[in-house]
Amino acid sequence: MPFRLYALLSCLLASCFTYAQPYDLVIKNGRVVDGTGNPWVYADVAIQDGRIAKIGTIASGDAKRTIDASGLVVAPGFIDVHAHVEGSLEAQPGAPNFIYDGVTTLITGNCGGSSANLRTYFDTLRMTKTSVNVGSLIGHNSVRMKVMKMAFREPTAREQADMEALVEQAMKDGAVGISTGLIYTPGTYARTPEVVNLAKMASRYGGVYASHIRNEGQNVKQAVQEAILISSEAKIPVEISHFKVASKPLWGKSTETVELVEAARREGLDVTVDQYPYTASSTSLESIVPSWALADGDSAVLVRFRDPATRTKIRKEMLDGLSTNLRKNYEYAVVASYKPDTTFNGLSISAINQKLGRKNTSETEADLIMDLMEKANLKRIQMVYHTMSETDVENILRYPNTMIASDAGVAKLGSGMPHPRAYGTNARVLGRYVRERHVIPMEEAIRRMTSLPAQRFKLSDRGLLRPGYAADIVLFDEKTVSDKATYEQPHAYTTGISWVIVNGTPVVENSKHNGQRPGQLLMGPGYAK
Repeated sequence: MPFRLYALLSCLLASCFTYAQPYDLVIKNGRVVDGTGNPWVYADVAIQDGRIAKIGTIASGDAKRTIDASGLVVAPGFIDVHAHVEGSLEAQPGAPNFIYDGVTTLITGNCGGSSANLRTYFDTLRMTKTSVNVGSLIGHNSVRMKVMKMAFREPTAREQADMEALVEQAMKDGAVGISTGLIYTPGTYARTPEVVNLAKMASRYGGVYASHIRNEGQNVKQAVQEAILISSEAKIPVEISHFKVASKPLWGKSTETVELVEAARREGLDVTVDQYPYTASSTSLESIVPSWALADGDSAVLVRFRDPATRTKIRKEMLDGLSTNLRKNYEYAVVASYKPDTTFNGLSISAINQKLGRKNTSETEADLIMDLMEKANLKRIQMVYHTMSETDVENILRYPNTMIASDAGVAKLGSGMPHPRAYGTNARVLGRYVRERHVIPMEEAIRRMTSLPAQRFKLSDRGLLRPGYAADIVLFDEKTVSDKATYEQPHAYTTGISWVIVNGTPVVENSKHNGQRPGQLLMGPGYAK
């Protein structure tokens, strides 16, 4: 027999007796919720080379490794569209508070704050390697600060062009869009046309506009309308961040703010919102102080705090804010992290005022706020503000275009008194609002955490359980999944989530973080290598 014919026959015979290479991992016997909002089905899920290879019936022998998901829900990994992990993720690349809560992807750079140089930031994360996938917005506040510092004025034509150039470069470097924090300095100094022109640049590269709107209290409707106007004029999809009604006189008005969003959608504007499922917010102490008082740098702020006449004006505006929101004092404002004196952590401004033996008046508490800021050298003082109603939380959660987001960074276990949302946001939705209060069905809750955010931020191969998609998967027990973090005891990981898989690699196995860091950087549509 000629050698070539022999070789051909040998090859054919060998192929007849060669079995297909087994999958890397197969998840069997689980109830698959695919992220679309459709009802769950029993199915197996096979993973090969970091991607979903098959969903259906898969023989046990076809896997190098098998996970028995009997009694568990198998869902796409959760996508947190509103995080603040700059710095904290580099320090704790395992991101345990997010991973234990089922989060496999984070969108950071929110509220106008990001790295001003995303190329460098992404390079750092590549070298660090993380347990979660990360995408980033470019922050308007960061861009404005780089060009204009803390100037309380409109930009010159040159300054506007310089800011637009920074946004354009960020989009080419991989930003998924632009964010604003119009309640924070220096963003609060920006007028709408400035933001529109920057959003137009992000739109040119297929980006999203994510906004911490200008007001979430008495003027929340006007602030929502401004975000919608920016969507219209810049021709850009808008994500309104941590949608809420944070003013006691307006509690229950979330039906009206939701209708503003829905009315815009009926007009053809692509507006969506996200929410954390709590009645308290968390941001800096400086947000209580009039923004004009924080202009022009730290030395100017200290001059204002120390000048009796200016201090009186600041105090009056702070007290007017209390009165407008039907509050007698600052009992609602609780310190989360105060480095000059950690004994203040977990105490309200009113309680600290009493602890220091000061006069028990709102005027004295307003002065205390300025004193605390000065003692901290005007560095950020993280707070928790109890300003919302449960009725509004549930109204917003019922809205089909509401995503779930934590508005958190990577928490350091045992450090400070952070908002519990850093640990339990997704579990709280599944436990409290799905299982206990029946606000929305489980499949719908998962859609809000997976395919809806993937669609919003153009993560084309994530957010669904489908062959060919990245294998970001979470397994949980719908009967026991629970958030354990509270305002009084915030450092507690979610329970009931037993497996978390990122890009095909288990990171949580049998409820234990194994230290793996298979996360990837997720670049926006304008990314130019």
